Amino acid sequence: MIAPADLEHCREAIRHGSLSFHAASKLLPAKVRDPALALYAFCRLADDEVDLKAEKVEAVLRLRDRLDAVYDGRPKNAAPDRAFAAIVADFEMPRALPDALLEGLAWDAEARRYRTLSGVMSYSARVASAVGAMMCVLMGARDANALARACDLGVAMQLTNIARDVGEDALEQRIYLPLDWLEEAGIDVEAFLANPKPTKAIRNMVKRLVMEANRLYMRSEAGVGVLPLSCRPGIYGARFIYAGIGSQLTSMEYDSISARARTNKWQKLCWLGQSLLLSGASIAMPRSAVLFARPLEEVRFLVEAAARGAPQSSRSDALITVLSTLEQHRQEQRAHLTGRPAEMT
Repeated sequence: MIAPADLEHCREAIRHGSLSFHAASKLLPAKVRDPALALYAFCRLADDEVDLKAEKVEAVLRLRDRLDAVYDGRPKNAAPDRAFAAIVADFEMPRALPDALLEGLAWDAEARRYRTLSGVMSYSARVASAVGAMMCVLMGARDANALARACDLGVAMQLTNIARDVGEDALEQRIYLPLDWLEEAGIDVEAFLANPKPTKAIRNMVKRLVMEANRLYMRSEAGVGVLPLSCRPGIYGARFIYAGIGSQLTSMEYDSISARARTNKWQKLCWLGQSLLLSGASIAMPRSAVLFARPLEEVRFLVEAAARGAPQSSRSDALITVLSTLEQHRQEQRAHLTGRPAEMT
């Protein structure tokens, strides 16, 4: 069980750090909402550690150590870590799921860029769909089809985030638009990062991301109908609130450089009301054949890890490799500062 003081800390972190999830979480039953708030607090704070800190490599390696401690049953003496450790113990959370998030954040620390939309979706699977799969575990929904649709929703949400943040990312010298899209448009990446402009070509790319996200939002709805009835409003709420950001981008003619797409309190309330109505209607609706669509290749490993009966797994070779690369980078930085060979640091 999560300690009340730790839960309150997590609740405050989400109240100030993730307005969209905080709004949607109000529609979840308490037995799911409380661990979900703790889960999101741990994941959000981990993301902020990497995203906002100059020493991104150090942040990722600290997160690696924190996850090791959680799964060893000796979490760091901090509210989010203690709360996440309680979730791991209570729900038998497969380690591959938070490890996927760790891998995505490691890719950020490497400042990795993605040549194709599939690459962007692989990144989205790790930083967003992994959280969706963990949410399914909290709801006791470990059917492979439900998990696949939850992962659709995660990818859709992350594509929406990427579409919204093109301008902000460029100012931080980050780019998540597929590089082959930029090449096709004759846009030099470094020139764009030096002087980002909402050209027609860039706005078309934002539109393509929004359209792909909308396709996945629609696919994800088939999975909501097989979740526990009490959980459906909250998940519908998250789906509509995030898709609403895409609608704002559409109204802005896909210019996410000149301004940031925002939704207001009243819009969120309307979407939450829509979620309640749709959840009630879903009781009588026949099961959609879309539920049984194959998972995206980019998320298949998450579905397999979270499905009922899936064994606990050790870290993947790919994650071990990227963490080793970051560890070597840290040693080289320390060697540079101390003047000693890297192997002696």
